[in-house]
Amino acid sequence: MTDRDEAGRFLPGNRFWEARSTHGVKPKFGNPDDLWDACAQYFEWVTENPLFEDKLVTFQGQATHEPVAKMRAMTVGAMCLFIDVSRSTWDEWRTSRPDLSDIISRVEAIIFAQKFEGAAADLLNGNIVSRELGLADKQDHQSSDGTMTPQTITRTVIDPKDDAGA
Repeated sequence: MTDRDEAGRFLPGNRFWEARSTHGVKPKFGNPDDLWDACAQYFEWVTENPLFEDKLVTFQGQATHEPVAKMRAMTVGAMCLFIDVSRSTWDEWRTSRPDLSDIISRVEAIIFAQKFEGAAADLLNGNIVSRELGLADKQDHQSSDGTMTPQTITRTVIDPKDDAGA
C-alpha cells in the first residue's frame, strides 16, 4: 500500500509525518566510522588538490608563467560542504550526538593543527590563520586608571641660569 495516488499526489488522510520515525530519512552518519571516513576523504581531497599561484619565471631572458602549488587550508566550513552537512548541524551534533562527539573533536583538532602548522611554516598566511583560530596578539591600550584618556605628565624644568649661582 502506498501513501500516493498514480499521479504522485498524497492520498487524503495521509499521516506520513507521524510515521517519520519508523520509515523516515536515515541519518546521514549512523555511526562514528561513517563520519570519520567522510572527513578523512575531505582531508585527502585537500592534500591532493592544492591551490596554484601563477609565478612569472625568467631564465636566460625568457619569461614564462609557471604554476606553483600552494597549501590549501582546511576549514570546518569547507569540510561540512564536502560531506554535505550544514555547519549548524555539525555544531549541533557536538552536543546532541554523543556517538559522534569524539570524532567531531578529533576532526576539529586536525583542522586546527593543519592550519596552525601551515602558518608556522609560512605556507599559509599567518594573519588570516591566527584570526581564524582565535590567536590574536592582544595589547592593552588603556591607561593605568582604566580609561582611554592619556595621563597628564607634569615636568619640572630647571633653568640653567638659576643653577649657575649655586
